[in-house]
Amino acid sequence: MASMRVGLVSPERELWGGEASAVYARTLEGELGVLPGHIPLLGVLDEGGVVRIHSVDDGLITAAVHGGFLSVTRDGVSILAETAELASEIDVERAQSGLAKAEPGSAEARRAEGRLRAVGQV
Repeated sequence: MASMRVGLVSPERELWGGEASAVYARTLEGELGVLPGHIPLLGVLDEGGVVRIHSVDDGLITAAVHGGFLSVTRDGVSILAETAELASEIDVERAQSGLAKAEPGSAEARRAEGRLRAVGQV
């Protein structure tokens, strides 16, 4: 099976790095899928989006990603998020509460929706 090197980082830390067979991310232009051998590109990550990485070793890695960039080169995929949270780290009750309190369409609402989408609640 073909694979590519993928790294998911935020200013605070590296959330995940390894070999993957596919990456799916929500960009301002829509949902983007990247497979090994994809042409180079740069995409702007959507606020409140979700990134899914199909890891060769770790299975499916899902993260709520709030802004940033996705870069595809011959060397692999770099996901450079302004902020990001792995689905396994998301407090669902807190995200639901945040969504209920947020102004519809606000940045806070989009972030809460992204968190809930990452854990399969939206």
